[in-house]
Amino acid sequence: MTRSHHRWWALAVFAFAVFVAAAIGGLGVRGTTAEYAGLEQPSWAPPSAVFGPVWTVLYAMIAVSGWLVWRRVGFTTPLWWYAAQLVLNAIWTPLFFGAGRYGLAFADIVALWLLIGVTVLLFWRVHRVAAALLLPYWAWVTFATALNFSIWQLNA
Repeated sequence: MTRSHHRWWALAVFAFAVFVAAAIGGLGVRGTTAEYAGLEQPSWAPPSAVFGPVWTVLYAMIAVSGWLVWRRVGFTTPLWWYAAQLVLNAIWTPLFFGAGRYGLAFADIVALWLLIGVTVLLFWRVHRVAAALLLPYWAWVTFATALNFSIWQLNA
């Protein structure tokens, strides 16, 4: 297999890793649309139909971002931070929807927000496009953090 083929297989591995994080987040969590609709929400909360398309685009960007850094420096410190934020991303949905633990989900998403920030900074030093690809994700998680907090307070 040529070096070019290895690069494309690596992109597939990053896409799969991100898919696994998303799938873990959704495992055993059915009816989130109905549960979300049944919660007291702030007036600025988006409809549940917004989340799927947004996360699809964000997950694609997250995968490409990690792959770009891997191509430049291999699996080094920046990608360990990247992996750690994927883990926190994966467990948020089961905490929020599966367990209904809005406060614990808030703690998770705050830690996720911080890890994304560290990842962006580390990626910036390696590959600026890779770091830039994470900025919409970080912005969305910023919004989701505020939404999580508001829902937690409104439903306590």
